[in-house]
Amino acid sequence: MTRESSRARLFLTAGGWRPTDADTAAAGRVLARLTAPLPARGASAARARATDRDRRLQRIWRTTVHHLDAGAVSASAAALLAAVARAFLPWYAAPNPPAAAAAARYPVSQDTADGWPVPPTEAGEALLPDLTELFSALAAPNPSGTTALTPPAVPWEVRYTGRFRHYGRPAPGVWTADTVHCPGCARADGPWTVAGDWRLITLGCPCGLVIDEHGLTFSEVWLRLPDS
Repeated sequence: MTRESSRARLFLTAGGWRPTDADTAAAGRVLARLTAPLPARGASAARARATDRDRRLQRIWRTTVHHLDAGAVSASAAALLAAVARAFLPWYAAPNPPAAAAAARYPVSQDTADGWPVPPTEAGEALLPDLTELFSALAAPNPSGTTALTPPAVPWEVRYTGRFRHYGRPAPGVWTADTVHCPGCARADGPWTVAGDWRLITLGCPCGLVIDEHGLTFSEVWLRLPDS
């Protein structure tokens, strides 16, 4: 996230990034989550306040992933949203894990005895001031008389061994999950050569077939890849 935030600040300061309407709208939604106040509670509600703190960070994650997966933002905005989503990944299930067994789960570095992540809340909150400043700049309207200008985003390629799962939610509380298989050899565990340009993700199978019609969202791929 440090790398993508620095790139975004550099381009915005130099006038090399004038966000599209979709970028501005997404930034405004994330900004609202970044600046959301905590509910006012009495001194006796320490446990409830701790839950409120984590819930605010969880909502940042969910809003970021929603706009990342919507596919409407520019490639540079997608790269930044993906970096923020990875930074707030410990809150994808805390304090409110998805209710269904088929719901998405992502790798985290530390688990409790019951398997749910223990989020480093103070570290997450420490990210808020800098992100608020950055997303305020992204959400601001472009100068009058200018047109949108999008800087290039850095493409990437990663090797990954394991399964990718596509998750659906056809109704509240109802989740579906499908494992991605290579249509050529039916392999599901890779090792995949995963490549992306923030517009399209391709999966390269050891059999030589490269697929892009796998149905996976960015978050279903990006949040499972090793941090690099």
